[in-house]
Parts: sequence; C-alpha cells; structure tokens
Amino acid sequence: MMPAGPETNIHATAIVAGTLGILLVGSSGSGKSELGFRLINEARQRGWFGALVADDRVELSRHGEALVARRPETIAGMIELRQGGIASVASVRRAVLDLAISPVGMTAERLPEENERHTVAFGLTLPLFRIPVHACAPLAMLEALTASRNDFKFA
Repeated sequence: MMPAGPETNIHATAIVAGTLGILLVGSSGSGKSELGFRLINEARQRGWFGALVADDRVELSRHGEALVARRPETIAGMIELRQGGIASVASVRRAVLDLAISPVGMTAERLPEENERHTVAFGLTLPLFRIPVHACAPLAMLEALTASRNDFKFA
C-alpha cells in the first residue's frame, strides 16, 4: 500500500454496510446519522457486516486513488440519534470509501443527475446517491440504484 497522504477532518458520517464503505454527506441536521444507523441495522438484519466508522467528524486520508475514513478515537462507537441522544454502536477504526450518500427529504428533486459524483477531499470524488432519510429499506434502495453498475459489490 502506498504511504498515506495528508489528512483532513470533515463533517460527515462514515459506515460500512456489507463490503461497502459509505460516506454520508450533507448539511447539519440533514439526517446523515439517522440514515447511517438505518443502513447499519439493515445490513445486520441481512446477516451482513454493519458498523459505524465515525459520526459527525470523519478523518480522511488519501492512499493512492483510495479515500480512507478513520474515526477520531474520542468519538469511537458513538452516534447521535436525534431527539434520542448519543448511542453506542458497533464500530471499526477505518474503512476504504466506495460511495457517498446524500440524505434527502420530501422536497428534493424527483430525479437527480445521472452518474452524480461528490468531491470529497484531495481532488478525489465518489459516486453519489441520494436516498430519502426515512426510506423504509435504504440498503435495498441503494442496491436497486447501483444494480446496473458492476463496480459495487454489497456482500
């Protein structure tokens, strides 16, 4: 593996669902933590791996063309469940990121741009998918949206 480049700390949530590293991006209060929690739980209900990397603050580094998310140890395993408080969940120290999700509400555009990408850091981008924050099966929705692409393997 190539040596790590510089690090940056961003406001986001990072999780692992199945074999995918997922970065949830959006403004404060947009539902990143809630959607991340739901994705983790849906993965675990399927018998897949599901864990938090970091909530609210995510440390990113570049390894070649890969982005790696790492948790600040001061918030290891902690996720904010809005109006419920801070909860403890299974977590991992770091993960390679495969895609980004932007939680959306009912007022979002019906159809986003095709092959949308999110510029994350260090000039690197990730495929971006928009998932309703209150989707009853967000992981199933993500699977359906990526079905035509061969670059995502969930489990």
